[in-house]
Amino acid sequence: MLSIYLGQMDEAIYHPPTYFDNRYEDEWITEELSVEMIKDVDRSEVVSARLIESPVLGPISTKELSGGVKTLMLMAFDETGKVFNASVCGDNCAKWILEIARRKDLAINLRHIMDFGNGEFEARILNTGEAVHDMRTFVRIAGKYV
Repeated sequence: MLSIYLGQMDEAIYHPPTYFDNRYEDEWITEELSVEMIKDVDRSEVVSARLIESPVLGPISTKELSGGVKTLMLMAFDETGKVFNASVCGDNCAKWILEIARRKDLAINLRHIMDFGNGEFEARILNTGEAVHDMRTFVRIAGKYV
């Protein structure tokens, strides 16, 4: 289940990419979910836990992945219970946030209105306790907070 806190959230990790660089574990990179997210979001191929092949940059280290992918991996694999600022992610990460939330309970902080697409989805707005199932309802609620 996806839970979203809208607007400023002091306890959220504001810049997840920096947190990732200091906390990730090599095995996260080669997990099937990470390989798929890196391929989709960054258009790059995982060669090993410490080597990514980017079509634009060539061979890069894990620390050179996009902030969006780093944040997604934290959402998927970090077990500290931290809430991450998902506004560092582009809308191309929205489907992955929904996928991670299908696999486990996930709380995120959003400081903008992320586009979760035209389909139905399940989320709870922590600010109000309301359930949302589509973008129309999400925009109506989120517009009050971001």
